[in-house]
Amino acid sequence: MNHSATDWGIVAVFATVYLGMFLGGLPRLKLDRSGVALLGAIAVIALTGLPVEDAARAVDLPTIVLLFAFMVVSAQMRLGGFYTEVTRRVGAMPLSRAGLLAALIFVAGALSAIFSNDIVCLAMAPVVARLCLQRGLNPLPFLVGLACAANIGSAATLIGNPQNMLIGSVLQLPFGGYVRQALPPVLISLGLLWGWLAFGPGSRPGAQDLARPVGVDVVVEDAPPFDRWQTAKGLAVVTALMGIFLFTDWPRDVAALVGAGVLLLSRRLHSSHVMGFVDWQLLLLFIGLFVVNHAFETTGLAAEAVAWLAAQGLRLTDPDALLVLGVALSNLVSNVPAVMLLLPHLGASASEAGVMLALVSTFAGNLLLVGSIANLIVADLAAKQGITLHWKQHAQTGIPVTLVTLAVVWGWMRWAG
Repeated sequence: MNHSATDWGIVAVFATVYLGMFLGGLPRLKLDRSGVALLGAIAVIALTGLPVEDAARAVDLPTIVLLFAFMVVSAQMRLGGFYTEVTRRVGAMPLSRAGLLAALIFVAGALSAIFSNDIVCLAMAPVVARLCLQRGLNPLPFLVGLACAANIGSAATLIGNPQNMLIGSVLQLPFGGYVRQALPPVLISLGLLWGWLAFGPGSRPGAQDLARPVGVDVVVEDAPPFDRWQTAKGLAVVTALMGIFLFTDWPRDVAALVGAGVLLLSRRLHSSHVMGFVDWQLLLLFIGLFVVNHAFETTGLAAEAVAWLAAQGLRLTDPDALLVLGVALSNLVSNVPAVMLLLPHLGASASEAGVMLALVSTFAGNLLLVGSIANLIVADLAAKQGITLHWKQHAQTGIPVTLVTLAVVWGWMRWAG
């Protein structure tokens, strides 16, 4: 209790911000998570008199730069029609229901490991829905599979999702080393996801037509036409970046920023159009949370809480404790804020703990429909096709798949460690 009034004011702002993360905003106010984080940063700056320069230093700039650069890369691939064309080609294959599920899960997982899982879902979901309806298949397992596969696949690399970018940047994890540790549980988990969807309860005979909308015309939003040159340009930059990440020690943020600059040099795609696909709100969310969390750390209360937990036998360096806390916080306040809270307290074994945190916080997003933005994107786009994806329907796959895949992570990290 030996803390100043300013410290307790910071605690109040911190608690309000994370309440906003949990609720998705604040009651009676037109604020989303990004708005709450930004106002929280403003509040702690005003409350503490923190110079703006010091607040800026609290932001992990390499993470912001890397995130921005890959948003530009993903925009290039989307505007080139790459995601839509790949999905259409997979759908055109003469595959059985189980075969089509396997192909879509593999494609979504692979693309999400390199590009943003949210962008992959945004581009693929309408096409997947239309393909299922045209084939007379129940689209719900395919749509849930798309969201879950995108989340799982994005954990395979340090560029697959925002929280992995943050973990890799702050802990300075080697790109290739992380892939070697993360890829096996990711591949196993994708296989388990396919097995559940292909042979689980939803695969029983007669289930295929349950979700077909009656009397509803299937309308897919206009997708950019496939542009071979723009796609080739984007793939060339991505291939070069992957080579740099895997085989050199060049700073990932600088390399990615140069790659984004190359893509912005275009005679066909206007830079303003490409930049329109950058998720500026997510960048603001990161910046706001960096400042709020830094202010909270200065109170010493976070360190005291971690020390108290350690005295109770709950150490964040323990994989079991990190798994439980990572899953709980990721579903309470979302995975990015959860990772920001846990990262400063991983201790000396930060490398192994960082891999565990990256896998756990990402896989935990499959537990509930609201656990991941990718899930919500798929549900929203499904609704535009006349397909209702309720939280209960998602949970029938999300809960068992999450529990089994987390068990895979726990077992793999125990064995590999």
